[in-house]
Amino acid sequence: MKKYDAVIIGSGLGGLVCGYLLVKEGMRICILEKNRQFGGNLQIFSRDKSIFDTGIHYIGGLSEGQNLNQFFKYFGLMDKLKLKKLDENGFDRICFEGDDNEYPHANGYENFVAQLLPYFPNEKENLEGYCRKLQEICAVFPLYNLEVAGKDYLEKSFPFLTQSADSYIDSVTSDPKLRAVLAGTVPLYAGEADKTPLYIHALIANSYIESAYKCIDGGGQIAKHLVANIQALGGDVRNYAECKQFIFSGETVKEVELTSGERIEGTVFISNMHPAVTIDMLEAGKMRKAYVNRIQSLENTISAFVLNLVLKPGSFKYQNYNTYFYRDYKVWETINYKKETWPSNYALFNPASGRSDGFADCLSIMVYMDYKEVAKWAGTFRTFPHHKEIRSEAYEAFKLEKAEKVIDLLEKKYPDIRTKIKSMNCSSPLTYRDYVATQEGSIYGISRSYKDPMKAFVHARTKVPNLLLTGQNVHIHGVLGVTIGAVLTASEIVGMKPLLDKITAV
Repeated sequence: MKKYDAVIIGSGLGGLVCGYLLVKEGMRICILEKNRQFGGNLQIFSRDKSIFDTGIHYIGGLSEGQNLNQFFKYFGLMDKLKLKKLDENGFDRICFEGDDNEYPHANGYENFVAQLLPYFPNEKENLEGYCRKLQEICAVFPLYNLEVAGKDYLEKSFPFLTQSADSYIDSVTSDPKLRAVLAGTVPLYAGEADKTPLYIHALIANSYIESAYKCIDGGGQIAKHLVANIQALGGDVRNYAECKQFIFSGETVKEVELTSGERIEGTVFISNMHPAVTIDMLEAGKMRKAYVNRIQSLENTISAFVLNLVLKPGSFKYQNYNTYFYRDYKVWETINYKKETWPSNYALFNPASGRSDGFADCLSIMVYMDYKEVAKWAGTFRTFPHHKEIRSEAYEAFKLEKAEKVIDLLEKKYPDIRTKIKSMNCSSPLTYRDYVATQEGSIYGISRSYKDPMKAFVHARTKVPNLLLTGQNVHIHGVLGVTIGAVLTASEIVGMKPLLDKITAV
């Protein structure tokens, strides 16, 4: 049996980046993926010849000299990806029912202020202060800036870990509409009032203000090229390889056993799964009870319902931006929705197609949804190699009912949208659970609170000496956040400074 230096469970972005970083260091690595398609949230699918993303709808920080661009250069991606830059004067548009204006989030901080000023002419000083604050926050997170953390890192960052995003935005201006516009992209991180820390808002908002891109024909190309680059360096990447349990020798993991009965031996093991799911694969007593209880007690972010529309040819002009729509200015309250008034908001993404003729092929509309709404079908599974059953007619009827309600809200902004629909399909929290193995279909993993920032902190190292974690629960979610988390994980094996020196030298 072949023994690997590192065995990685899960081929989401975190697992693939860890695999690339380690195989580039000369290590023998193997990545194990339970599904057919690699990539986790990078997966794509096709309906009526239109390509949809499952999770990566747009990416920030990819322009020359920016942080994700530098990481992707090192991974051998930047010269391979097909990218489309979004509208620099409004890559995101915040919209409200009964208001025909589209309030833009623009690239570049000066431009960000300039594009909002016509709508808020008396708010220049407040907008400039908001922009300075975002940049101040981002400056104190070293790895975000491809730097090694200093001894004063925690001291400098702590004020932004312990302040809520909504309270800070409320302090920027007394104008309720501008507050809603600045907070209008909260679905990017499932923001909650009096809970979400300011640093999460700042790191994510800054990334997109720097630059915003879509992957032409889907983000699956990121996974495709990473897999190819890993294989070219001698790494093994396997699909239909569902992991069942870790096998121990003393206090360390010796092998991981697949559902097929095959065992894969390694020196170090890296789990790209949710920490609680990882713990479920361990023998009882192999981790301290206090650590297990802490991980299992952590709250997860909410899930989502996504309506994917295939459009009739030539019926809907392509929008080179994303739309965040709300019934009113209470954007922080949409996550705590009531069933009878759902949906109260949506995020609309217009996928970029390689065959675009100025019209959109399709649209993806994301709306918050609590897992409890689909819990009655929790015993059914899709995408697993051995569980490809069709869920019940009641489940399909549930999705159709929800889809009609989403279209009703879409009509508030696009009155004739129903006439443009060729076909549609929907995903629910169960879809997220099955495709990316998150607990209860959580879209962004562990939820973080400014009231107790260290409680939700998940270190790359676990209490098992040769078992590490990666993915959206280490550091922060999103393409940039998961990339940084994977660098943190890999650095536990090869060292941070040597790794960063190589990344920044490209």
